[in-house]
Amino acid sequence: MNLHDLTPARGAKRRRKRIGRGPGSGHGKTATKGHKGLLARSGGGKRPGFEGGQMPLIRRLPKYGFANPFRTEYAIVNVKSFEQWTGAGTITPQALVDAGLVKRKHLPIKILGTGELHKPLVIQAHKFSKSAEAKIQAAGGRVEVIGGV
Repeated sequence: MNLHDLTPARGAKRRRKRIGRGPGSGHGKTATKGHKGLLARSGGGKRPGFEGGQMPLIRRLPKYGFANPFRTEYAIVNVKSFEQWTGAGTITPQALVDAGLVKRKHLPIKILGTGELHKPLVIQAHKFSKSAEAKIQAAGGRVEVIGGV
C-alpha cells in the first residue's frame, strides 16, 4: 500500500445537503423549512435561553455580590517556585514568563509567600505579599518593586 492508495472509509464522506435548488433536488420549494411559522421565516428561531415564555432560569436565580470592573488582576507566583530556580542574577518578569511560571504574560506579577526559600535571589515583580518579602529577605535575597500597574 502506498500513500496514493489511501481513501476514506466507505460511507465516511457525505455530500452536503444543497437546499432551495429546485424540485429535482428533493429539497426545493420550501427548502426543508416546512410551511409558514417562525422557523420558516428569515431570521426565524428562538433566542438562546428562551424557555417558551416560562420565566428563564437566568432570571429565576438570585443575584448577589459585586464584581468590581476596576480591580487589578495579578499573575500569581509562589515563593516555593524559586527553590528550583537555576538561573543566576536578577529574576525579572520576562524571566518568569520564559521559565513558564507565568502563563498570562500581559498581567502584572505578584509574589506570594507559600512555601520555603533557601537561596539568596534578587526578585523583581509588581507586588509582593508581606510573607513573601520576609522569606526572600530571610534567605539573603532582595525584593525590587517595579512600576507599571
